[in-house]
Amino acid sequence: LEFTEDVNFKTKVNYSYAAVQIPTDIYKGSTVILNELNWTEALEDVFIENRKEDPSLLWQVFGSATGVTRYYPATPWRAPNKIDLYDVRRRPWYIQGASSPKDMVIIVDVSGSVSGLTLKLMKTSVCEMLDTLSDDDYVNVASFNEKAKPVSCFNHLVQANIRNKKVFKEDVQEMVAKGTTDYKAGFEYAFDQLQNSNITRANCNKMIMMFTDGGEDRVQDVFERYNWPNKTVRVFTFSVGQHNYDVTPLQWMACANKGYYFEIPSIGAIRINTQEYLDVLGRPMVLAGNKAKQVQWTNVYQDALGLGLMVTGTLPVFNLTEDGGSNKKNQLILGVMGIDVALNDIKKLTPRYNLGANGYIFAIDLNGYILLHPNLQPQIINFREPVTLDFLDAELEDENKEECLLLSPDRGLSPLQFQRYIDEVVRTYTWAPIKSTNYSLGLALPPYSTYYIRANLSDQILQVNNFFLLPNAKSFHPNPREYCKDLDLSDNNTEFLENFIALMEKVTPDSKQCDNFLLHNLILDTGITQQLVERVWKDQDLNTYSLLAVFAATDGGITRVFPNKAADDWEEDPEPFNASFYRRSLDNKGYIFKPPYRDSSYRGLELENNTIGILVSTAVELSIGGRTLKPAVVGVKLDLEAWAEKFKVLASNRTDRDQLGTRRCDPSTSCEMDCEANNKDLICVLIDDGGFLVLSNQEDHWYQVGKFFSEVDANLMSALYNNSFFARKESYDFQSVCAPEAQSNTGAAPRGVFVPTMADFLNLAWWTSAAGFPPAMSHCVLSPVTEDVTADSMESRETSCIMKQTQYYFSTVNATYNAIIDCGNCSRLFHAQKLANTNLLFVVADKPMCSQCESTKLPQAEIRALPRDPNQCELVDKPRYRKGPHICFDYNATEDTSDCGRGASFKPSLSILLALQLLLLYLTVSRQPLSSASCL
Repeated sequence: LEFTEDVNFKTKVNYSYAAVQIPTDIYKGSTVILNELNWTEALEDVFIENRKEDPSLLWQVFGSATGVTRYYPATPWRAPNKIDLYDVRRRPWYIQGASSPKDMVIIVDVSGSVSGLTLKLMKTSVCEMLDTLSDDDYVNVASFNEKAKPVSCFNHLVQANIRNKKVFKEDVQEMVAKGTTDYKAGFEYAFDQLQNSNITRANCNKMIMMFTDGGEDRVQDVFERYNWPNKTVRVFTFSVGQHNYDVTPLQWMACANKGYYFEIPSIGAIRINTQEYLDVLGRPMVLAGNKAKQVQWTNVYQDALGLGLMVTGTLPVFNLTEDGGSNKKNQLILGVMGIDVALNDIKKLTPRYNLGANGYIFAIDLNGYILLHPNLQPQIINFREPVTLDFLDAELEDENKEECLLLSPDRGLSPLQFQRYIDEVVRTYTWAPIKSTNYSLGLALPPYSTYYIRANLSDQILQVNNFFLLPNAKSFHPNPREYCKDLDLSDNNTEFLENFIALMEKVTPDSKQCDNFLLHNLILDTGITQQLVERVWKDQDLNTYSLLAVFAATDGGITRVFPNKAADDWEEDPEPFNASFYRRSLDNKGYIFKPPYRDSSYRGLELENNTIGILVSTAVELSIGGRTLKPAVVGVKLDLEAWAEKFKVLASNRTDRDQLGTRRCDPSTSCEMDCEANNKDLICVLIDDGGFLVLSNQEDHWYQVGKFFSEVDANLMSALYNNSFFARKESYDFQSVCAPEAQSNTGAAPRGVFVPTMADFLNLAWWTSAAGFPPAMSHCVLSPVTEDVTADSMESRETSCIMKQTQYYFSTVNATYNAIIDCGNCSRLFHAQKLANTNLLFVVADKPMCSQCESTKLPQAEIRALPRDPNQCELVDKPRYRKGPHICFDYNATEDTSDCGRGASFKPSLSILLALQLLLLYLTVSRQPLSSASCL
């Protein structure tokens, strides 16, 4: 096939054909697969007709219950890491579309007979089973022998989200086989879990999944007591490992409780047998007919073919033919049809710039996960997992927000996060359900963004040309917004201006290809800020005030900096809506001081050619007809070195300049704290509301301006925190990227140890070794791998991780405060006071006299969260609000439950396995000498 590059799909496609993908672990020549390929071929014409009717359609996909994926348009399939692990039946959109939500309890037999390979198979099987669950499902996992107990800290069903499943997968690995088997203990525990109505759960399909190596007890009395005659709980049994136990009791349990019996003799049987239970759960949906023909919309997830974040509308596909000559209605689900919608396309439909810098559109699903939000920015994505970010994790968690979700659209005070800062702000949240979807669309607005300015200009072209052709245009930073469809966007300011001028010479701002709102406001703000330069800024001597620059930023997307030299050194975000000084100035009254951020490792040797400055900004507030608007922010950039000197004078509250004594101050005296004359004894600092150093009377502090103050003076910062000048909040970033953690290597140990992955499970050599290798020979196969490839590939692989940051903010203390940092002979007196109409705290303190009072630095910098941080065990006891799907298909009186069990589709022959082992061993030895230590 020939493929051509397509802008919409960001890859090469062929619109004349559909393509097919088949999982690696499925035999492509089997009768079932060939039949599937044959009848789904007719979908190609349907896909083509759909695109003719709607050319904006993206991927059209049919996922078959047999594992075949047919997608349109055709494009070469992407197989990362050379091993194709894609199976449509494990994709989030297929799982959500193939069955109703599930309440699942997994019980694992850990009696002494399941030790060794059988236990390993069980652990892997449980992990694979967990991957078949979506965020609409609830689950718990327990192990049992004589008694049953949960494998993790979860004592009840919990949502099957990524973080909870991760806890399960880690704790399952800690299971140890011992004792004797008591099925009664396991099933009683499972039924009690499912009957617990005091917790949030799916309230739809209920099921128990039991993994065991076999047993004689049928526990009929337990089923009679808990599940019969209604049989509201399905029981699925899995016989794991190769053994000679009678499996009849396991088959009977499944058949007697509307479930299914599976066999997992080896690793190769795990994936297929831990996902086919979905076919059984799909029966009531198939039998419901047209009632089940409802489009469901998924969580956000990563497109496997490279289109980025998207959601999918799904529809189950049923076999409506009668089953043979029995005149029974067929109850087999054939698969799921999906239509993809890219998140970027949805974002284009929502307003952005007329909501102001701090207003935004958001959308959430029934689980409280966000579909749209400015903070939904995952840095690395596992295509096998949905991108789930809770609304309360996207913002700082707050009781007011959670209460709003439970009740109705409301207005309230809530914390807002700006990187290293937290502001208490007022937001009005308004939302409504989106018809025929699982989503709700919301709007968050501050009071000053309820109204906005819409420019109504005349002779716009003249204004644009007159301005842009001025020689000082480089002081003008318009953000490259999409003002017109044909405008070439560029991050280079000069290049963008040239592109804009060229386009304006061809079209008018009122052209249909231009966004009139954006363009008119840009022209309006251009004229206003130019007048500001001509009439005000040019007449000011900035050196007199020790200013490096003056600036203005507007809602129209303009940032104008004066003089031109300062514009060249401007480092803030050119988009005002993304600049923290702009957004914080709008949300706070008075003046916002913003020092340049320096982390703890920063070691400044000089003031970088006198370009280091402190931004001081404030919002321009207009009142028009009783309506408050804030269309711009203005400010100055202070020269750090000059203002450090000025600060010492301004902070010298002396009444008698002849008395410059250096005596120390204490609460019983009225000595004056002179920050200039007594700078050898007194530390005088300005700290902003995030705890960062702004100015100091100590020269050795000048290079530390912008650092968290605990890095400068840990003892004093701890005292300010302990005396409630600052409060703090820990926040987590669940969308971060981290380098892989280094593994410790000692002595002459090999560089890496081979740990089998699912890619290895799909390899015949590994499968045969796991299924039938003698213990002595398995040491050869599982011996340490010493090739450099293992270590090198791991070092370069980034992974998703959770980052933790501690943010500080002013508490409610407003009064002047004097206190002593008590430390015996090393005690220090300090005085602190908030400066009105600013975000600053003025602190005067004795210099530390000795090192005995050194304090531990307060945490602030973003760090990688420790394992189990945040503590999922605590979070699940306070579950967040979820609504759950409206429709449940878990029962149909006409369901035929007679098809309730089979063994593995392929049972390995020990003789064949032995022959394969000998062949592989011969090939290995013939190619290279066998190390004498490799089998030891």
